[in-house]
Amino acid sequence: MNSEQNKFTASQYTKFWLPSLIGVLLFLIPISVDGRVTIGLGVLADGLQALLAEYIPLIMTVIICLAAIGSLVEKIIDLPFIKNSPFIDSLLNIPPLWIVMRFLGAIFAVLTLTEIGPEFIWSMATGGTVLYDLIPVLMVWFLFACLFMPLLLQFGLMDFIGTIVRKIMQPLFKLPGRSSIDALASWMGSGTVGVLLTTQQYQSGYYTKREAAVVATNFSIASIAFSLVIARFLSIDHMFVQFYITVVVAGVVAAVIVPRIPPLSLKKDTYYEAAGKQINEAVPEGVSSFKWGVQKAVEKADQVKSYRGVVKSGVLNVVDIWFALIPLVMALGTISLIIAEKTPIFDYLSYPFIPFLELLQIPEAQAAAPAMIVGFADMFLPAVIGSGIESELTRFVIGVMSLAQLIYMSEIGILLLKSKIPISLFQLFIIFLQRTIVTLPVAALMAHLLFF
Repeated sequence: MNSEQNKFTASQYTKFWLPSLIGVLLFLIPISVDGRVTIGLGVLADGLQALLAEYIPLIMTVIICLAAIGSLVEKIIDLPFIKNSPFIDSLLNIPPLWIVMRFLGAIFAVLTLTEIGPEFIWSMATGGTVLYDLIPVLMVWFLFACLFMPLLLQFGLMDFIGTIVRKIMQPLFKLPGRSSIDALASWMGSGTVGVLLTTQQYQSGYYTKREAAVVATNFSIASIAFSLVIARFLSIDHMFVQFYITVVVAGVVAAVIVPRIPPLSLKKDTYYEAAGKQINEAVPEGVSSFKWGVQKAVEKADQVKSYRGVVKSGVLNVVDIWFALIPLVMALGTISLIIAEKTPIFDYLSYPFIPFLELLQIPEAQAAAPAMIVGFADMFLPAVIGSGIESELTRFVIGVMSLAQLIYMSEIGILLLKSKIPISLFQLFIIFLQRTIVTLPVAALMAHLLFF
């Protein structure tokens, strides 16, 4: 082992620690800006969003329309420049259902931008929320996340951390150590960044099908910044520390229990076929985890032969996300919000939660019940419902649940369905219900203790 490590030069070590340090500073270190906790990536994203605020809806509407038209043209006309480019072909050569969804997204975006057509499509409670509130955030976060994510993935940091914390993650969550980075990136930055990390790790052969599904549905926790937004909206921000501790406790309990029951427990421990197994976090006998982690990290960083190639792959990831994911967010996000806002479906689905909430002695149980289920459409909707409830204890529980449920279709759900991770819409709904049932008693218990 020592002879192996002695082969590395100072420049090889630098190639590991310098990009990794920059990645840690951008993704994982919390900073306070104007009294708000965020990360370096968030500062960049917020800055660009503020700079382009009035143009982003138009820019993204054009991109959504181009994605829809391009995918239809690819099916109708045989264009050599598309067929000869694997990247453009994969971007536009998609199944008919996804083409339909892209066109739905394009129609919704145009109607919302121009405020033409039925108001239930473009109102600020439905399409307006997606185009003006959600998509601008996703656009800038995905831009910087995709560009800088190689700093976490390709220069050895995941290999180093994975080796160090494997002894904790493996027995507790049945996951490789590197999954801790996904959780941290979500916690400090954005849940979507965590899912993006998980997807790329799965497609690179570092997670099995089961591990990828577990990490994506249990560790892509809401950021501190968004949690504060929820707390302020529900007028419980004066208890934010207790509130976020409750979210973390509920999340850990769910992360221990939910992966051990179907459907997650039935997922195969096999790797993505196109990549095969690429991970080995096992530490040889007589070698410290730290030294072995450093060696694996430097070996990983040394595989990067061209920084230009790293930048190019980042740019291609941005284009892929913007063209492939954003149209689906516009389509499915708008549909989900229309169902939540304009139909009683979520009210009906919430009826079984009324006796459950009453059993847990949650005040105003009937008014709170829809908030337990509507989060499947969008994470912010439970807070909208809960803001009108008088009981502070009940608002506290609703806020915790909106963050602890994790899976919501307007963002995380669509990202997972679009990914190569083998998980269906029905399975996502089942996992959402499981997380709700597991975390609700925890949230209620903590609330009763805090409001005693």
